Amino acid sequence: MNPVTQSLIDLLSVKLLHTGPTNSLYRGECEDLGFRNLFGGQILGQSLNAAMQAAPEGFLPHSMHAYFLLAGKVKGHVDYKVEVLRAGRSFAALRVDAIQDGKIILTQNTSFQVPEEGLEHQIPMPDVKGPEGVMSQLEINRKFSAMIPEKIRDKFTADKPIESRPIDPVNVFKPDKQAPEKDVWFKPVNDWSQQDLALHYSLMAYSSDFHLLGTSLLPHGVSFTTKGLQMASLDHAIWFHHKPRIDDWMLYSMESPASSGGRGLNKGRIYNRDGQLMMSVAQEGLIRLKKDL
Repeated sequence: MNPVTQSLIDLLSVKLLHTGPTNSLYRGECEDLGFRNLFGGQILGQSLNAAMQAAPEGFLPHSMHAYFLLAGKVKGHVDYKVEVLRAGRSFAALRVDAIQDGKIILTQNTSFQVPEEGLEHQIPMPDVKGPEGVMSQLEINRKFSAMIPEKIRDKFTADKPIESRPIDPVNVFKPDKQAPEKDVWFKPVNDWSQQDLALHYSLMAYSSDFHLLGTSLLPHGVSFTTKGLQMASLDHAIWFHHKPRIDDWMLYSMESPASSGGRGLNKGRIYNRDGQLMMSVAQEGLIRLKKDL
């Protein structure tokens, strides 16, 4: 296990502080990925991990809906207050408030279900090029490192615990207008088969926030490097269709149906290598472009 992978495992494994009659409290540390604010995927992954620790035995998450209320800080820690709203025979609902410096920065509801068999169908996996021979995002960052601002260059070119390989990557420094669609292969750089199921769920929630918001920028010929562009996640929803065992490449297929009012809507589907649809994702984010700069 290399150090960056162990750091991600430690990051997503929130620690129980105490359990009370109506709620439990957990704590997660923070990581600095080089973004202006705390990476939203970290809060999603940690809040889901806290919810799974507090959920009734035998229940697994099938959906989570989160709202980002305030930007998080990359230094310090985040506390997660978990409340069981309902625990029935087949479904349970839990609420998680992510708290930093005494303020709620995210709130999310997770619905759990006792696993059962049922009718099944899915949208087929897109017919895209496989991950073999595709340059990774890290290789791209290192190849064009001279173009990355010096203050964040080390963060963007450092070893990563998750390898992503975008199909037809965008030149973020000179973006062309194109269809609001994107496909990215990703997988952990180390074997996760020995990690517990909660960490697989948490890793999928964490990973689902990479690449997604940028999809709504594609038809406008702008990127996160564009001067005057303000980007932030506003909400994030995940539906788990199957238990996420991350043992091979996963395909994240994304599209942006619309943008308006300074917001971009993005949808995503995550498939395993065999073409099984594992997760569906939706997110609206702020994409405010200040033209007077």
